[in-house]
Amino acid sequence: MNKIRVGVFFGGRSSEHEVSIISAESVIKNLDPNKYEIIPIGIDKNGKLWFKKEAIASNLPTANQITHGLLEVCAYLPSPPLFSPQKMSEKVIDVAFPVLHGSFGEDGSIQGLFKILDIPFIGAGVLGSAIAMDKDITKRLLKEANIPIARYMVFNHYELDSIKYGDVTAALGNIIFVKPASLGSSVGISKVKTESEFKKALKEAFSYDNKVLLEEFIQGREVECSVLGNDYPAASVLGEIVVKKEFYSYEAKYLDKEGATLVIPADFSKDISDATREIAIKAFRVLSCEGMARVDFFITKDSRILLNEVNTIPGFTKISMYPKLWEASGVSYRELLDKLITLAISRYDRDKKLRTNFIAPSV
Repeated sequence: MNKIRVGVFFGGRSSEHEVSIISAESVIKNLDPNKYEIIPIGIDKNGKLWFKKEAIASNLPTANQITHGLLEVCAYLPSPPLFSPQKMSEKVIDVAFPVLHGSFGEDGSIQGLFKILDIPFIGAGVLGSAIAMDKDITKRLLKEANIPIARYMVFNHYELDSIKYGDVTAALGNIIFVKPASLGSSVGISKVKTESEFKKALKEAFSYDNKVLLEEFIQGREVECSVLGNDYPAASVLGEIVVKKEFYSYEAKYLDKEGATLVIPADFSKDISDATREIAIKAFRVLSCEGMARVDFFITKDSRILLNEVNTIPGFTKISMYPKLWEASGVSYRELLDKLITLAISRYDRDKKLRTNFIAPSV
């Protein structure tokens, strides 16, 4: 059999560029070279694409090579999007694996590009990606579906002058999280306890996004669950993040080895674990997710299960929670990659059966 040509997209224009490179390196190293022809496609911070079709598992580009642009230039965004017209007709890749965290990768942008180019791709589609990326829209849909969430408020950039600290604390309590509405990896997030901290946090969050989410502080255990599938998704065992800092910040996630400890599987009763996993699958469906997602929760001392957020392109390093939870559930990292590629192709084949032509009935 011919190998499946997998284009692994990474880097990107978002503030999560560096994290994406680390995730993609892990994916590339663990894809089975006997099954796949691996085509790394790096996107630099200016939106330029770099790739090397002849790359093989033993001679892959490193993060430094991508960062310094040592690979052959392929194309530029937003001009002819991925390949030259000649190469596009050749179907240069069979399936796309976007490992692009954050804006322009996890928000439906590149998924729309793949749809236009008629390329199967891993993960949520345009709608699911866009919904889950926007914490405001996510929470509206979760609330409509009666999935418990923390209290929150949302403000747009043009409302900045109308945001009153006293009104916010009256509604959400004295400890507040301030978050850009559409970012991940805890970028731009602040935990505030005073008015001066609040003003500084708003400025920081609005520097990343035109919409900001204000959320109450939940005193509870931070728990994550990995979901895998299309029409019939499955949920992994639960994992707990024991944070040793003020909160699970970017530094605690990626820079400080002592910032947090992962406990897998999490120590909860079967009832709590089963209920959390059921909510994870329900949220996955409510938000139109497919392929994969990591669903994050808070579980309080009185056993309330509150959904925090959903990540459609979660971290994918060997120590990231998404693959580690599946490993603890009996699915190895390499098997997980196989399943994701199979799901992408299966969805593509399913959607190709939909009618795209319509002949109006004669009158």
